Order: sequence, then structure tokens, then C-alpha cells
Amino acid sequence: MKVIVDLCVVPIGVGVHLAPYVAECEKVLRKAGLKIQLHPNGTAIEGEWEPVFTAIEACHQAVHAMDCPRIYTTVKINTRTDKDQTLEDKVASVQTLL
Repeated sequence: MKVIVDLCVVPIGVGVHLAPYVAECEKVLRKAGLKIQLHPNGTAIEGEWEPVFTAIEACHQAVHAMDCPRIYTTVKINTRTDKDQTLEDKVASVQTLL
């Protein structure tokens, strides 16, 4: 099943500078070959269910490997069965109304 996910991984116990941890997650997602779009509060991911959630687990493993003792993650999941929709399609449908 194809999914579009909004992922926000928040390392806890590492201070307030989180960019290195976010960058490590982005590297994991790119290595997984997923379509991603970084935004100010997380990352949008497009792909098939299993590879997406395998990559999210890999993000946790990578961030923990950076001596992060705790991670708080939010995941929003969007699936459709009526049509195939991309990240760009979702944004474009709103932009046409502006």
C-alpha cells in the first residue's frame, strides 16, 4: 500500500541543537530510496508502506547510535484507494486555490 507520511523525530536529552540528528535521519531516508521533502517541522515521505516504516525504524536506530537516550516521534499517515497521489499533487491542489 502506498503511503504519504509526515514524520517528526525529536531527540530528547541531547540539548537544543537538533540539526545533526535531523540530518542523520534525512541520510537514512535518502539511502532507503524514498521520495522525501524536508520542511521546517519534519519530513514528508512518499512510498510503499513497508519500506517507509522500515526507514522510520532505521532513523530511530541511527539517532540512538548518536548517543541520544530518548526519541519522541510523531507520524501522520495518509493513504488513498481512489487514486494515486504524490507529495506534489497534494501541494498543487491547494496552490491552485490560492
